[in-house]
This record gives sequence, structure tokens and C-alpha cells, in this order.
Amino acid sequence: MNSISCKVLVVGAGPGGYVAAIRAGQLGLDTVIVEGDRSGGTCLIRGCIPSKALIHAASRFEEINAHTGEGKLGILVPQPAQLDMEKLIDWKDTIVARLSGGVEALLKKNKVQQIKGWANFSDAKNCTVEMIDGQVKIQAEHVILATGSAATELPFLPFSDNVISSTEALEQHELPNHLVVIGAGYIGLEMGIAYRKLGAKVTFIEGMDTIVPLFDKELTKPVANWLKKHDVNIKYSARAQSVIEHGFGEGATLTYIDKKGIEQTIHGDKILVTVGRRPNTQGFGLDNMCVDMDGAFVKVDNQCRTAMKNVWAIGDLVGEPMLAHKASAQGEMVAEIISGLKREFNPTVIPAVCFTEPELVGVGLTPIDAKAQKIETVVGKFPFAAIGKALAMEAGNDGGFVRITARKDNHVVIGIHAVGAHVAELSNQFATAIEMGARLEDLANTIHVHPTLGEATMEAAMASLGHAIHI
Repeated sequence: MNSISCKVLVVGAGPGGYVAAIRAGQLGLDTVIVEGDRSGGTCLIRGCIPSKALIHAASRFEEINAHTGEGKLGILVPQPAQLDMEKLIDWKDTIVARLSGGVEALLKKNKVQQIKGWANFSDAKNCTVEMIDGQVKIQAEHVILATGSAATELPFLPFSDNVISSTEALEQHELPNHLVVIGAGYIGLEMGIAYRKLGAKVTFIEGMDTIVPLFDKELTKPVANWLKKHDVNIKYSARAQSVIEHGFGEGATLTYIDKKGIEQTIHGDKILVTVGRRPNTQGFGLDNMCVDMDGAFVKVDNQCRTAMKNVWAIGDLVGEPMLAHKASAQGEMVAEIISGLKREFNPTVIPAVCFTEPELVGVGLTPIDAKAQKIETVVGKFPFAAIGKALAMEAGNDGGFVRITARKDNHVVIGIHAVGAHVAELSNQFATAIEMGARLEDLANTIHVHPTLGEATMEAAMASLGHAIHI
């Protein structure tokens, strides 16, 4: 058995782990990264990137079919588009493969040693990695745990050919006639809307009385309207109970309790379970590392240090929000701390985006959050229906808007939220404004390019000050 030692050992090559390893390599630290799957982690391989590829293809398919019949925008497509699901998935896989290969190339460029296999720790600084062609022992001075998370499996709905997680939802080579989605959070909605655009019937079983509880009802109303317009049925305040499998290709029947407490059944070709994610704490010897836990997560401080000296944990492993960009920021920070730089993880905001139809963005406090914290606020809202660029790209009539929440006393912006087509691309401006302590006057007086969707941010700030121009 081969043995190696290193300054930094990173376990997991997801968006937290590979960023930590690359930054450590840039800083001249002797770094090894261990990953049993392809580089890129959940986000790149079976999450953020492939789901956005599926969403893009589904939107393109829907847009093309909108030009059939009498046509649209003076463009007439003589017959409906045909869907080849297998080729769609193949195209999605080429995007994933390209990006995964790019990550491995960046690791190599920065002199990070890559070991493909699964690590098992005997203590905090020593592990054995099982590879295809044997084993290797690794001893490290610093260990960064970046093992990510996995889809939560319900004990009464075990995953199978017919009961699937979001991972399998991205690998369907045939379009299901009826997709039943358990959970109308951001993962379920993104997948459900994409499949509806591709032509599947979609039904949601949601335990709460609203969709995407991360966002308030004012924001989610345009999404709910889209679902209603497209005949997507949502069973609110419903609880899944059990499932009866009907064999491969024959779907399954789900039993659930509706909001009146009555037992109901529904048949689906596929039952997609999207009820959250759980941190990957099993299978790599975490119990031997003497770290403290915070519930299901590894407990860390504001530098991502665990209770064991020189053992660090980042990303989904350490708690909410389970977002790739949070993991990347933590990974970069830990590498810099190990190199001797002074850093801590103390962001003012961590943006959240839901790629629904239309898209949702949340950065900072909502008016409801601020009221709960007894912060007096001024709130301004501006609709995309009054933005020329939005109307010119058919994005102004979906009920979308930008909403800004600021402190009443000094006008410091504490929250920016939006719903509308392509608003995900505005999220970074929102985060920058809050992170840098912008006031309403800063946003209102910054000249925004015309015509762009971003003008809605300026106008919302003006509305907060009582003088929006275009409404």
C-alpha cells in the first residue's frame, strides 16, 4: 500500500472542495484532493448545472411551440416541435462532462494532486483511500471536509425505478406522461416546471399551504399564476403516506392525506421526492475524527474550524443554506486561513435564487423579516411591466417586479427581492449593494443602462423614496 503526506487534504471535489483545493494550490500549499465520483460534486454533476440545462431546453421547446398555429411575433412554425428526450439528456451530459473536465484541468494547473477513490478516516489526520487499482494511505496536516449532501429519502417512500430523487429526474430518457412531485420547494418546482414545459402532466403534493416557503406569497404569486395557467395541480397541506409500485414502466400509486384529512390516491409514471437534502456524514469515518456535531451537521465556528485542531468543514456539511456559492466562499476562505491570511466567514447576505417560471431572487431581509426584528422600514416596488426591455423580450406581463426594503431612519438597504424573467442575473447587483452598505439614494442616483432589466432596481429605489419616474 502506498503512503503519501501533504499539507492540505480536501475530501470531496464539489464546489466547496475543488475551490478550496485550487486556492490552496495557488497559495503554494502541498494539496491533495480525494473524490470518488467525477469532479464537480452535486452542483455540477447532478444539481445546479444539469438542471439549468434541462430548464433551458424545456423553455426553448415551449418557446418554439408557441409559434405554431397562428404564429407569434410574426414568426410562424408550421408544425409543433418534436422532443427527443434521449438526445436532450445526451446534450445535458456533454455540458456536465465539459465542466467536470475543466475542474480537473484547473486542479492540475494549480498542482493539486487528484486521487480518485473513497476516503475512510482512522483518525482526524489519517485516511485510507479505496481506489479501483488499490489503496493509498494519506496523512495530512490539515483536513478540509467537503463531502456535501444527498437527497432525503422518506422511509415510507424508498427510492426505486418509479420513486426517484432529483438526480434521477435529470436522467430520464423518456418523458413521463404524469410526474407527481412531493414537495413544492425550489428543487421540486424547478424540475416540475421543466417537465411541464416538455409536455408532461405535473401534480405537486405539498405539505404546507404555499409554494417555496423561502419566499413570501407576494413574490411567489407570479409563479403560482404560471402553474395555474399551465394546468399544474397543487395539493396544498397534503402529506404523502405510502406508495404501491406497479413494476418497471408502469408507474406507481401514491397515497396521501389531503388538507381535509381524507385519504387520497394518485397514479404517476414517476414519483419525484424533493423534500430536502441531508449532509453526507456517513461512510468516511467521521466518527473517528472527534469533531462536534450541531444536529445533523458538523459544528464549525466563523472560520469553519471544527472542534478538532486543523480539521475544517465547509458547504452543505455545516448547515443551511445548502448553496454552492456558500460552499465555494467557505472553501476559498479556509485555504487562505491555512496559508496564514486573516479571514472569517461573515457575509452580510447569501443570495438565494429559484429558477422557476418566472425566476425568484431573495437577498437579505423581507419586509416581514424586518418587522419581526422590529426594524422600521420603507419599501419600494417596481413592476417589470413598466420596463421597456422586459416588454421587448416578452418578460413584462408575468407579474414580475423588484422590491427593495430599507431602514426608515437612514435608508440603508437591508433586502432586495425580485420575481420575473431572468432576474437571477440581477442577484449579484442586489448582493453587492447590501454587502457594501448602499442606501436608497445610492441605487436611485446610480445611472443604470437603458434599456435593461436592471433599471427596475433603480426605479424600485426611487419608489422607496417616493418618486419613481416610470409609474
